[in-house]
Amino acid sequence: MPSQTPHRTPLRRISQGSLFALSRSEQNPDAPHGLGFLEPVMSELVDEAEALHANVQGLRHLSESLRAFNESFAGWLYVMDMNALTTDWPQAPTDASFRLARKRAEEDARTAAEAALKAAREVPALPPPDIDADKTTYSENPDFESTFTTTITTASNATKAGGLAAAKPKKKGKPKLSAKEKKERSMAIEKIIACLPLEFRGNDPNLRRNMESIIEAMMDSEGRGIKLIELIVPPDLTQARVNKCLIALVNRKIVHKDSSTGSVLYRWHGL
Repeated sequence: MPSQTPHRTPLRRISQGSLFALSRSEQNPDAPHGLGFLEPVMSELVDEAEALHANVQGLRHLSESLRAFNESFAGWLYVMDMNALTTDWPQAPTDASFRLARKRAEEDARTAAEAALKAAREVPALPPPDIDADKTTYSENPDFESTFTTTITTASNATKAGGLAAAKPKKKGKPKLSAKEKKERSMAIEKIIACLPLEFRGNDPNLRRNMESIIEAMMDSEGRGIKLIELIVPPDLTQARVNKCLIALVNRKIVHKDSSTGSVLYRWHGL
């Protein structure tokens, strides 16, 4: 029997792009032989390795510098802390400082009191109050009106009644107006009431009627001053109602309030 040929691995063909084929290629006759092509690559690798080593050394020096700075700065902070705990501060307030501050406060209070007393002495004396000046308070609800009137205490009730009767002047009769004058006055009163707050323009008919009566009385005064007590006509025109109406007229500058003579007088100014 013929002998069998042993199995052998076939030889692999050399790649056309291999270094060996490139070195043996006739197209590149100047190609390096063998491992000669590794020389320029290894020289570049050595240069990059030296640059990496230099950078690593620089990082190491930077780390050592930061460590030295941290130790020095921590020591400085510790010294400052100990210095603050062990140093005396002469400018800190002491018991004498608090006593001096208390003394200065007392002196300031004494000076202020003396200045106030001096200013009070320099203020001229006020004129005597009018006995007919009325202090009136009122509420929005006419059913709960309260009137407080200042009176003079006398030796007897008869003297008191006589003094009040003498203080209250007699009212003059209203001048008679023609039909044309009544119409003109009615239009003037309507125009004045239109300038007043809403409560006088129809919310309360009684209050509107009272305002019309006061305006007519002020028009009939012919420019002379009228006291509040002259406008009171009970039971409708109470002192609180009269005071309320006069306040509204004074605020609108329709009536001028004059107290220069020592007594409160109301003078008609008009629109």
